Amino acid sequence: MSDELLKLRNEIDRLDEEILARLCERARCAQRVGEVKQGEPPFYRPEREAQVLRRLAELNPGPLPADAVKTIFREVMSACLGLEHPQRIAYLGPAGTFSESASRKQFGSAPGFLAMATIEDVFRAVEANNVDYGVVPVENSTEGGVSVTLDLLLASPVKVCGEVNLRIHQQLMSQADGIGAARRIYSHAQSLAQCHEWLNRNLPHLPRIPVASNAEAARLAAEDAESCAIAGEAAAQLYGLNILAPNIEDDPNNTTRFLVIADHDAGPSGKDRTSLVFSALNRPGAIHTLLEPLARHGVDMTKLQSRPAQSGLWEYVFYADINGHRQDADVAAALKELAERAAFVKVLGSYPVAAI
Repeated sequence: MSDELLKLRNEIDRLDEEILARLCERARCAQRVGEVKQGEPPFYRPEREAQVLRRLAELNPGPLPADAVKTIFREVMSACLGLEHPQRIAYLGPAGTFSESASRKQFGSAPGFLAMATIEDVFRAVEANNVDYGVVPVENSTEGGVSVTLDLLLASPVKVCGEVNLRIHQQLMSQADGIGAARRIYSHAQSLAQCHEWLNRNLPHLPRIPVASNAEAARLAAEDAESCAIAGEAAAQLYGLNILAPNIEDDPNNTTRFLVIADHDAGPSGKDRTSLVFSALNRPGAIHTLLEPLARHGVDMTKLQSRPAQSGLWEYVFYADINGHRQDADVAAALKELAERAAFVKVLGSYPVAAI
């Protein structure tokens, strides 16, 4: 070993010890925060976490990319928050799904994660205070909105306090080291559709068998050497499968948006989004009348989606996302006018725009 290399390694060791000391100092400070709060919830403040991550990304001098800095500090904050209050997070299971990956991306590795059988079960767990937070899919960039989630947001008293954007990368995996032994492919129907063109080009002869989830597909492939699965990387790690072909999705920008639900929304962070649902009176120009206050107050609407209402045939409710927090003056004024004109309005929550 050269003297220069030894010198660099010694310097890295010194820096690691310094980082560890600082981390422990930060953890003790977090414990003190918990003592000052005297057990008063909520311990997790999405707006505070978003502000910290944005500030550190702006201060980052390199060479680490901003996303790496955010990921590192997300884990630091997760571990420190766990010292204040061990969190419980419900998500749409089973383990190894993209919902679990989204949950870990938002909350880090420290909380306890509970896999639920259905999206309804996630909402029920939050409503019953059996968990601190729930993570549910709400829309996919290629498949559109998740109807069950939208309907439950309308009916449930829970609030939206955060969002997670997860890039969906589909992996072809198996026990085998190569594709040659494969006789069948398991995956969720949506994932099979998202990889349709790749499969037609590369494995047109193999039967495609839809199952309840990608994690279930990985479990089946782990039990049968002649089977492949299409799932996320987390499922491959969970079931000890080899990734035979990475990132086989037809759309490389395929992204699913998840919402974090709780008994509270978030305070203003400086870069927020507000979700709401409303219905219009049955008269000409009703939608234009409802949306006019948003335009006049300079509030940007990023999403507008209709869903059949549960109240009657050919009646609809409209889901909207707008930029800004409900406490911002322009947003508050626009929402007040919208409520005066609409047949029904429910603000689902204000929360920080996804930080990672």
